[in-house]
Amino acid sequence: MTASASLPMYNFPEMREVNARFWEALRGLLLEAGLDDVPAALIFERRPVPERLEPHLLFSQTCGYPLETVFKGQAIRLGAPVYAVPGCDGPTHCAFFVVPKASPAKTLADLKGGVFLLNSLVSNSGMNLPRRALAEIADGRPFFREVIETGGHPASLDRLLCGEGDVASIDCVTYAFWKHYRAEAAARVRVIAETPPSPAIPFVTSIVTPPPTVDILRAALHKLGSDPRYEAVRAGLLIMGIEDVPDAAYRGLLDYEREAAELGYPQLV
Repeated sequence: MTASASLPMYNFPEMREVNARFWEALRGLLLEAGLDDVPAALIFERRPVPERLEPHLLFSQTCGYPLETVFKGQAIRLGAPVYAVPGCDGPTHCAFFVVPKASPAKTLADLKGGVFLLNSLVSNSGMNLPRRALAEIADGRPFFREVIETGGHPASLDRLLCGEGDVASIDCVTYAFWKHYRAEAAARVRVIAETPPSPAIPFVTSIVTPPPTVDILRAALHKLGSDPRYEAVRAGLLIMGIEDVPDAAYRGLLDYEREAAELGYPQLV
């Protein structure tokens, strides 16, 4: 089957050009290194959380928590981006608890009994990280009156603006892109708190990608992340560099899951 490539995590329609430019640069490096069967274009329609990571997946970006849970054993991490946005420190990110600007809430505790907008049940920034933060104040009991699954961070923000929820936990990089491309909408919300940190969302390839190809992918990514020739390409996605992050750092996301359960809050409710 023909190899595929995608960048579904930060993929607003307004970002197609900068995502395509990133792939064009990476593709050129892969071809220069002698790699065959390199997709000509990204698949823009790919969902952030698909049913599975397919064997023909040459290159993508996938949330760290499902890589340790529903996608475990399906992918190889290639490197993690360092983003130049608030909430990131090196190859890490966090999530922001976002509320309507007119919300009376001043702290997380003020949101008790409200409606939470959830992008995905297996999301790290939308579920796992906020679950860990809320476990500190939930006292082992349901915190929200209702949790509504929206299907994605942009959908959560849209529904927040429509008055369908009181708060959403939004990946800080998504939030930065949303503020940039949709400044008028972003002016109608505010950040009330942030979650614990997490390793940044990694670039990945299928678990069955041959080791020599994995080496080529990693080398090309690191060149793209550091070579001055690609500074404009990186800047389009707010990327300052691409670094190796040990697998153990991502396994730490399961520590957040365990700690929330030990505090009596195993599910975000």
